[in-house]
Amino acid sequence: MNDLSVVVSRKFAAPAERVFEAWLNPEALSKFMTPGPGMTVPKATADPTVGGRFEIVMQAGDQQIPHAGTYKEITRHSRLAFTWESPFSEPDSVVTLDFVEVDGGTELTLTHVKFPSEESRSNHEGGWMRIVECLGPVVEG
Repeated sequence: MNDLSVVVSRKFAAPAERVFEAWLNPEALSKFMTPGPGMTVPKATADPTVGGRFEIVMQAGDQQIPHAGTYKEITRHSRLAFTWESPFSEPDSVVTLDFVEVDGGTELTLTHVKFPSEESRSNHEGGWMRIVECLGPVVEG
């Protein structure tokens, strides 16, 4: 059993509704799904229904890295879970986002499970930390 996982938490000075909905909005996704410096998202689509799919193409220089997944749970403004399919992920890799209203904003906890190696886990941890940082200006602005 592969038990490698990443957990990243951050508090946002924004209501849970705004933080939650950003993860389902292709325009917002294209602004914050940038796990590395200088990366862009030339394509983002989302069908935010349970069983619906999303696609995010991350670009680093002239390399495009496709990411996709299926929404497994959408509990408005409290929990979002989706599969994570990329060239660097394992089958059945799942990302779960928990949103908790706290004084002055929202606490987001992102949990990503199943990685092929410790190196992959470490790389994803850095990527998710940066993505969560980039989310700040999108939802707090």
